[in-house]
Amino acid sequence: MVEKKLQEITTQLLDFLSNAANKPTYPKFQYFGTQHFEIPTEPNSDNQIGLRLQELFDFNMNPANPKYIGHMDSIPTLWSIIGDYVASAMNNNQLSLEMSPILTQLEYSITRQFATLFGFPNSAGGVMLSGGSLSNLQALIVARNEKLNLNNGNISALQKEPVIFTSEHSHSSIQKIGMILGIGADNVIKIKADENSKMDVVHLEQQVEEQKKLGKIPFSVVATAGTTVSGNIDPLDDINRIAKENNLWFHIDAIYGGAVIFSEKYKHLMNGIDNADSISFNPQKWLYVAKTCSMVLFSDFQNMIENFRISAPYMKEQEDFINLGEINIQGTKYAEIVKLWLSLLGLGKKGIQELIDFSFEMTEKFISEIKKREYLKLVSKPELNLICFRGEPNYIQETEFDEWNKNLQNHLINETDFFISLPRYKDDLWLRTVLLNPFLTEEYIDSLFKEIDIFDEKYKNQT
Repeated sequence: MVEKKLQEITTQLLDFLSNAANKPTYPKFQYFGTQHFEIPTEPNSDNQIGLRLQELFDFNMNPANPKYIGHMDSIPTLWSIIGDYVASAMNNNQLSLEMSPILTQLEYSITRQFATLFGFPNSAGGVMLSGGSLSNLQALIVARNEKLNLNNGNISALQKEPVIFTSEHSHSSIQKIGMILGIGADNVIKIKADENSKMDVVHLEQQVEEQKKLGKIPFSVVATAGTTVSGNIDPLDDINRIAKENNLWFHIDAIYGGAVIFSEKYKHLMNGIDNADSISFNPQKWLYVAKTCSMVLFSDFQNMIENFRISAPYMKEQEDFINLGEINIQGTKYAEIVKLWLSLLGLGKKGIQELIDFSFEMTEKFISEIKKREYLKLVSKPELNLICFRGEPNYIQETEFDEWNKNLQNHLINETDFFISLPRYKDDLWLRTVLLNPFLTEEYIDSLFKEIDIFDEKYKNQT
């Protein structure tokens, strides 16, 4: 009975995945009232559950479609899907070595290998968490405790307010972390970016001195290696210099861009990342691992342990492998390492490199098409496979540009099934593409720009 049901559900799932290119990228939103999801008094039949499951397939976002190029949502590898299935079936808790003996060792090994890939010394290591925000949070908790000499995290003992510096284009999680750490979101100081959306190091130096004059305590600077909207990389070497001169913890949010370390051709983009005190990275993005899958790495792993560890008396003490629940924000800990490990086995470093290099090939094609059209403008010089652009046609007023781009997005979704996101950036609406899908082709890109031209011509004639 169990085997038959698993086969039926797997068939249903495979039907969804294999036909992804023929299903909408962005299904028309349908409102379901609370009662639609009411918990039943009596158990549903297997057939009834199958029908309810089909609703999830029919009304979900569909990142497996090659025309889905709007967010950092990659197609998960087959092995990472299987990894989720296996981890759920085993149901081991990575809270402790006793509860997950081989999986704990596996996580220790894989995070150390990633630390080495990023150029960290032998003293490095890391832990895995459920999402990039948690990875950034753990890094900055350790930074606070180390730099402010607060092993127990009690900031009320400080006479001055601590501050963190980060780019105006950094991820919103950094401000949230300021709130969570107890230093206040306002004490996350936003540093101006240059014309290519990179942190302005002159402004950083000025702000470090300014905050000191205001009687505050600078303790960390956060650089971004792959900004969320434009995909740009802050000047890591220059920021490292300023961090060292001012005794600041240097954290790099490489949640997205860190994947290029697997590419011999493009890994130079991460030059300087090895100087960080900590790095956050998400395999769930450009390594094609199913969500969630994140890690935070520390150049001095023992220092992290000393500044973060809280022993748990209900867990058996260990000598060779510290229980992960003692050095991790999460207590009960899902074995995300399984899907990452199986995916790495299935692709190998060579396979990952091929996927990343292919993304860059598609990016070059995409950028060339934008540059052919005078009415399209790039927000900055692209560095990764994120491209942020918008239309600024000369036949309408500047105040109408946002409406033009909003209408273009609607046209592409409703008429062509292409999904491009529409973030607000520097107070304007921009179109953002993330070229992750390995089934994207130059023909798809050609057809997209043909549709953009058609839209522009129609808009012009209606104006």
